[in-house]
Amino acid sequence: MRTALILALLATPASAFAEDAIYRFTWQGAGGYAFEGAMSFDAAKLSLARIYEGDVQCFVIEGRKGDLPVGRWALGMLIPETTWILTFDTEAERFVPFGPADPMPQAWNMDGYGTDCGPEGFGFNIGNYAQDICIDGTLIADSQMPPATPFPAERVESYDFPADACRPSMLMSEGRASGGGFGPTRQAKRP
Repeated sequence: MRTALILALLATPASAFAEDAIYRFTWQGAGGYAFEGAMSFDAAKLSLARIYEGDVQCFVIEGRKGDLPVGRWALGMLIPETTWILTFDTEAERFVPFGPADPMPQAWNMDGYGTDCGPEGFGFNIGNYAQDICIDGTLIADSQMPPATPFPAERVESYDFPADACRPSMLMSEGRASGGGFGPTRQAKRP
């Protein structure tokens, strides 16, 4: 029986296995602040209208002011206390901006007050007041953009993710949370 299963798996074409959908993006804030980043998730989820933080397998953002780096955050840095909310529209290929149905659609290592990205930390948030970043536990008001500013992403064939950008391989003993996320230690904080 085991041999038959192995032979059946080997005979399955490679295209039947899950592939990643990879997106690259750039956010341009005010005051010369910007960041670049990328994310990936199982391409089978492209049939869903939206992708959420629990669906994302790799994620990284690297901030700068002008040409100077100001910080970065990657999914491998996620801890239970991290504010981590991501809402991505697969049809429009964009991160969802603020709207009446989405009061805080993005919170990447940054809460609505912009104070929890941590010492030497970096984060991003879209709420009802602005799109902005957090550096070293402080909201950077000079970076603020209107909350409904479009935030597109571009699908790419590949991206060289840093080692800390991806979730660790799931162990057999770990459970999955509904919606594809990890169990309780990986739950997102939502407002």
